[in-house]
Amino acid sequence: MPSDREVEVPAGTTLLEAVVASGLPIARSCGADGVCAKCGLRIVAGGEALSPESEAETSIKTRNRIDPDLRLACRVTVSCNLTVTASYW
Repeated sequence: MPSDREVEVPAGTTLLEAVVASGLPIARSCGADGVCAKCGLRIVAGGEALSPESEAETSIKTRNRIDPDLRLACRVTVSCNLTVTASYW
């Protein structure tokens, strides 16, 4: 992560859980239900190995006017090495 923090998590962990485990703050208000879309993160490296964005994730981001280039941390499952950032880190 750009904060120079690294965290190792088991495959299948959500990106939201990984960020929380790293000790970095992450915006969220819906309890990881994918409703608020505040947990949008920019994938800096490793994103090509992630599953494509689902229709639900796209719809949530559109409804909440979230930058389409961001991924919702509560909807992304970690399966590879990633580097991510948030506008407030």
